[in-house]
Amino acid sequence: MSPEVNEYLALDIGIVGPGQRSNEQEVSFCAMDSSGPYDRGFINFFVELAERHGIPHKIDIFPYYKSNASAALASGHDLIRGLIGPGVDASHSLERTHIDSVHHTVRLLHLYLMTSSPAYLTQYESRNGKK
Repeated sequence: MSPEVNEYLALDIGIVGPGQRSNEQEVSFCAMDSSGPYDRGFINFFVELAERHGIPHKIDIFPYYKSNASAALASGHDLIRGLIGPGVDASHSLERTHIDSVHHTVRLLHLYLMTSSPAYLTQYESRNGKK
């Protein structure tokens, strides 16, 4: 991974099931998985972006799950990491979601890509001496 990369957003599923907050109609934001917590500033950025644009969402914890962002962190990269995705019932077989969740996720990704220099990134760069 290039040293210029300082954030990693994984796009995956938000697990729907007993004990989870995620559902099949909203975007899921992962606050923590089995590898540990995700970047709070990054999560807050997505929550604020979703709320500002009326995108329904849930923040959840996935204790039996890891994402590619977790793998990047484990391999030694110093990254802001986040995980978002549509709420999905079942994994690695017959997966089910609602088209609204996919639509909300795509809309949020579009807004994210159109945002330049969010505050969390500026804080990260100053904290780590990056420009």
